Formats: sequence, C-alpha cells, structure tokens
Amino acid sequence: MQSVHHLHPRLMGSTRPLRVLLVGAGGSGSAVLLQLPFLEQALRAWGQPGLAVTVMDPDTVSEVNVVRQPFSHVDIGSNKAMCLVGRINMFWGFVWKAIPRYFGDSPAGAPECDLLISCVDTRKARHLISQSFKKFRPPAYHLDLGNNASSGQYVLGQPRDVTVCARAQETRLPTVFDLYPEISDITIGESVLPSCSAVEALDRQEPYINQTLAVSSLAMLARLLRYGQISYHGGFYNAQTGRLAPLLVDPSQFAKTRRVAKKQRSKGAARSRGAAA
Repeated sequence: MQSVHHLHPRLMGSTRPLRVLLVGAGGSGSAVLLQLPFLEQALRAWGQPGLAVTVMDPDTVSEVNVVRQPFSHVDIGSNKAMCLVGRINMFWGFVWKAIPRYFGDSPAGAPECDLLISCVDTRKARHLISQSFKKFRPPAYHLDLGNNASSGQYVLGQPRDVTVCARAQETRLPTVFDLYPEISDITIGESVLPSCSAVEALDRQEPYINQTLAVSSLAMLARLLRYGQISYHGGFYNAQTGRLAPLLVDPSQFAKTRRVAKKQRSKGAARSRGAAA
C-alpha cells in the first residue's frame, strides 16, 4: 500500500493565510515567486485564506540576470526581491513583502513562517538556514530547490522541532538536510563562481530548469494544501532525458536515513570533544 504524508496539524483548519518565506529571488526563486500568485488564487477558490509571502534577497539585478531571469534592462541595479514583489503587488493587488538582505543577517533571525522555501546556490546559505531551525521555532515545512546545468531537484521536509514528541519526530518528512547533509556542509567548499557573461550563464545552466522545478514543486504543495495529504515529497528532473522522478513518502527509508544521520552527528560530536581536549 502506498504510504502518504498528512498535512502538519499546525496548518489544519487554519483561518489565517499561510505564511511563506522565500529565500532567494534569482533563477529558481524568481520562478517560484511568479507562480505563487496562482497558488494564492487556487487556495482562495477552495475556500482557504491564501498566502502571506515575504521574499528575502540582498542581490541586485545584473546584465547577465536578464538572460535567464524575469528582469529587463531597466531593472539592472535594482534589488531583485523588491523589484519582483513590487511588480507582483501592482499587478495582483497583493501586499506581499520584500526584505533586501541576506537570511541570517539579523540577530533576531528571519520572519516566522509556516513554509520556508529556499532557492539558494551556496552551501553557506543552506547552512545558515539549517542552523536557524535549531535556534528558532522551525517552520512546519521547508521546501528546497536546487539544480545544476541540466538537472535539479526539489525536496519538501519538516524541520526537527524539539517541542514535538519523539514519536511525532519519527513520522516527519525528512528535510533536504536529512537526506543530503553534504548540501549544507561548509567544510566541502563551494562550487563554481557565478557566470560573468550571457553565453557562460547558458552553458552552466540550460533554460527552463528553474521553471520546471518551480511548477512541479508548487503543484505538489497545492495537492497537500487542498487534499491534506501527498504520496511524494520531492522530485528529480533531468532535462537531457525529460524524466521527472518522484521522491516517494517511504517511512522505512526515512528510518534508515535518520539512523545514518544520528551516527554522523555522534561522530561529529566525538571529533569536537577530541579537538577541545
């Protein structure tokens, strides 16, 4: 029988809009942001409160961004988050917010949210997000999108919450950090630097990867919010083969993943104690 994940109890029957924090307004982030108004409209049509979206990104639009991201030459020099959110609010009549700074820059942390969507391209940025889950009350869900030149993935998970009982922790969806801890390991080092020319940008990443991941991940999220359950919590897309493979909800695999992660944490703690001694 196919296993399913049920909507987080915190969000069941909520009478307020779903608070979404989108970190990153670049390739994947802008693709997600431009699709969120359609999720807002669908939720309201289904009798739900809709979305309250905040976007964080300190970067400004460059000439290279105009090639693959929804900016024009008149946007060059403008903050990405403020530019896109302003445009969306004007068109749709929303009151979504933009914060032109890095995630983690404020001592008080990022705005509290129900869903954090990370569209960042460095281990350092993901590391800051993973650490925030330990310092502040984590969101009910974390959706992470990542990609390389011709493929990518999205993973929906539930950050570990120390205020929740141990039994509930065993049934939570693993986050991208649980499944692929190297994605936030700052000791590994970063990948290649951002492209400095339009041709180089297209060589390093084919068109439409971001849009495919954005639409697929939000379609999954829409099903969870409408029906209260999903049988998969992520997907892997390959532009060369055209295949989109789902990441199924599999409790037995989740248990194995957590056992491995627990061993890794124990080894890390032992190394830290040894270094301190």
